[in-house]
Amino acid sequence: MISEFGIVLIFLIVGVLFVAAGIYTAAIIRPHRPNPIKKTTYESGEQPIGSPWIQFNNRFYIIALAFIIFDVELVLLFPWATVYKELGYYAYWGMLFFVFILALGLAYDWVKGLLDWEKPKPYIPKLSDLVLSKEEYQKLKNNNIGEN
Repeated sequence: MISEFGIVLIFLIVGVLFVAAGIYTAAIIRPHRPNPIKKTTYESGEQPIGSPWIQFNNRFYIIALAFIIFDVELVLLFPWATVYKELGYYAYWGMLFFVFILALGLAYDWVKGLLDWEKPKPYIPKLSDLVLSKEEYQKLKNNNIGEN
C-alpha cells in the first residue's frame, strides 16, 4: 500500500514529466529561422534606440519590493481574518505583531522617501566650489599650523 507521502511524490514526478514533455514538444515543433530583425529588442513596435543594457534607477526595484511585501501581507491577512475567532487571542496577537512589523517597514520607507516617485535632484557642486583660492588656502594652512 502506498503512503500519503508516496502519493505526493507521484504527483510531483508526474508534474515534472508533464512540464518536461511540454518543453520538449515545443522545442521539436517550433520553427527556428532566426534573422537580424527577429533578434532585435521588441519595444512595442518602436525602433529600438541605443543598447538594451542600461542601468535602471533603484527606486523601481525598491517600490516593486515594497509592493510585493504588502501584497504578501494581504495574502496572509485575508485567510486569518476569516478564522481568527476560532484561533483565539494567540493568533490575534501574533497577527497584530506581524502587521506592526510591516507598519514599521512602511514607516521606514516613508521617512527615507522611498515611496516618493519624483525625488529632488541632488546638488552637484561645481569645481569652483571645491577649489580653494590661494588666500583661503593660506588662511586654512595658518589655522592648522597654529593648532599643532
